[in-house]
Amino acid sequence: MIDKTVKNAQVAVADIPSNCMLMMGGFGLSGIPENCISALLERDINGLTIVSNNAGVDDFGIGLLLKKRMVKKMISSYVGENAEFERQLLNGELEVDLIPQGTLAERVRAGGAGIPAFFTPAGVGTEVAEGKETRVFEGKTYLMENWLKADFSIVKAWKGDTAGNLIYKGTARNFNPIMATAGKICIAEVEELVPAGELDPNEIHTPGIYVQRIFQGVNYEKRIEQRTISK
Repeated sequence: MIDKTVKNAQVAVADIPSNCMLMMGGFGLSGIPENCISALLERDINGLTIVSNNAGVDDFGIGLLLKKRMVKKMISSYVGENAEFERQLLNGELEVDLIPQGTLAERVRAGGAGIPAFFTPAGVGTEVAEGKETRVFEGKTYLMENWLKADFSIVKAWKGDTAGNLIYKGTARNFNPIMATAGKICIAEVEELVPAGELDPNEIHTPGIYVQRIFQGVNYEKRIEQRTISK
C-alpha cells in the first residue's frame, strides 16, 4: 500500500505555484486547513484563485492570504465576516464570483464526479443568471451551471491513515469531502494520523484514492467565528 505521508504543511504545499486554482475546505472557521494556510503564508506566491465557501476573517484563515495580497480571485458563497475582503472588492483589487451556497457545493461535487454541467433553479431571474444558458423542465426555468475543479484541493480531517483515507468530525465535515475529490492534487491535514488499516472502513468519508498527500497537523486553534452562549 502506498504511503502518502509528507513531513509537514511546508512540504505539502511546497510546489503550489503562483496563479493556480485552489480549493479549501471549511465552513466559516470550522474545518479549515489551518496548517496549510500558515505554510502558504511563508511562500512567495500570488495570483491565487481560491474556491471556498467563505473568505475567513481578517486575522485568521483565508483572510490572512487576502491581507498578504496573495489572492487574485475568490469563488465563494458567504463573505460577510471579512472587512479586508470588502475593502479589496470595493477598490477593484479583488475579483469575486459570488455563488449561491447550494450551487457552489454542487459545482464542486460535479467537478469531482466528472459531470461538466447541470441545471438548477437557484439564481433564475437574478444577476446570477446573466450570460448563462437556461432551459425549461416541466414548466420551470433552470440555469445551467458548470463544474468547478482545481489544481490543488486542501482539506482538513479529524483522522486519517497513511494511505490517505479520511474521517471528518461533526460540522467540520462540511465542504471538505467534495473538495477532496475535485482537485488534481489533494492535500489533507489531519489531527490524528494512524497506520493504514487502523480505520474502520465503514466510517471513512473520503477514500484514499482521492488523496495524494497527508500529514498530521499541529497547534490547531479551531476558532469560533461567532460565539453565541446562553445568558
